[in-house]
Amino acid sequence: MTQSPAIQLPPPKERRRLREAASLTRAQLASRVGVTSETLRGWETGRSTPRGRKGEKYAKLLGSLGSLEAHGDEAGMTPAQEGAADSGDPEPEPGAVLSRRAARARRKTAAPGRKRPAAKDRGHGPVTVPDRSHTPVPHGHRVMLAERPRTAPPRRPDDAIAALTPDQAFDALYAFCAPALVRQTYLLTGRRELARESVERAFQIAWQHWPEVARDRDPAGWVRARAYECALSPWHRFRPRYRHPEPPPPDAFDRTLMDSLLQLPPCYRRTMVLYDGVGLGLPETAAETEASTRAAVNRLAHAREAVAERLPELADPETLHWRLVELASVERLRAAKPSAVRQSGERRARFWTRAAIAFTIALIGTTVLTVRTAPTHYEPPVPEGETVQGVPPRMAPGPLSESERKLRAKLRKEAQRGPDRLVPQPW
Repeated sequence: MTQSPAIQLPPPKERRRLREAASLTRAQLASRVGVTSETLRGWETGRSTPRGRKGEKYAKLLGSLGSLEAHGDEAGMTPAQEGAADSGDPEPEPGAVLSRRAARARRKTAAPGRKRPAAKDRGHGPVTVPDRSHTPVPHGHRVMLAERPRTAPPRRPDDAIAALTPDQAFDALYAFCAPALVRQTYLLTGRRELARESVERAFQIAWQHWPEVARDRDPAGWVRARAYECALSPWHRFRPRYRHPEPPPPDAFDRTLMDSLLQLPPCYRRTMVLYDGVGLGLPETAAETEASTRAAVNRLAHAREAVAERLPELADPETLHWRLVELASVERLRAAKPSAVRQSGERRARFWTRAAIAFTIALIGTTVLTVRTAPTHYEPPVPEGETVQGVPPRMAPGPLSESERKLRAKLRKEAQRGPDRLVPQPW
């Protein structure tokens, strides 16, 4: 059976390029067409051919993406923004994926001499990896796993910052960072509820130390470090709730990638998520993981090698970055409202404060009782008894013999005579 002549499709590589140029993940485009991510991957790799109504819908979407890309280049807008404006769809949420053009621009502007670590050099000798900490990003393109754009945001006036109350500033930071942090923490743990709980706990700690966090140069990094520490805590294994695994991702490729991530040591996994997922530079990654730059490079190289052994197509760091973004974007992970997080943190702080006050009062009462009931003078201890040698044993009266009884009777019958004995006489 041949393909219908009414369906005009570009080559498989062009299909993927159009999707990435429109800042759409495979899961997002698959939901628009009405197919699964695995089916769309087969269409983009050429293993299968779109047919029927879904094939026609897929061809129309690709055509609209191509036309939007051409119009966006002329008007200075991204295809995703113009497509959302024309089709009536909502604007992509904060954290839309980088386009392929942005990736090409990053590779062109990368510093010379920076190269990906070779397989034979990983873990042996000096290793260099591409530095993405100072790479410019075109306007309007953002990373789904990052809670902030690659370029520094414009500074707000001091009066506008001072006009915000602590509650408003915290809510703004939470709305800006929490959705991306939940997705990042999900890649670290593979558990949806644990990811939400860790992010909420990190923001509760940030609210308790808000003056310190507000003055920090990178509040998002402060909260991210706390969220990662809460998520990777070894004490979670003793909780009955987390002894049973959660349902894995529906896609087979995503399951394999998630298993590969969870088999890595926690420090390797955290380094890969920060560098290949979030897009931090090597110095920032090393500082956040509390390691040297060389140790961070070795961890990153070994983590990439371990993932590439199971999934050879992820040997390219750029492909690995896109796959991490798609894996995190498949799950519908929603963060709680900032007001609920603040109130929960305040209740938790009040509970532990009252518990500490009650424990202190009980300790003071016990001390006072001990002081009141303790002796006021020294009492020497009573020594233990000792056995005295040479003392005859104490004899107890026993039964009399026959001769002794006769002698007693004789003495009682005889009258008492002589001045030596005095016998009372009755009156």
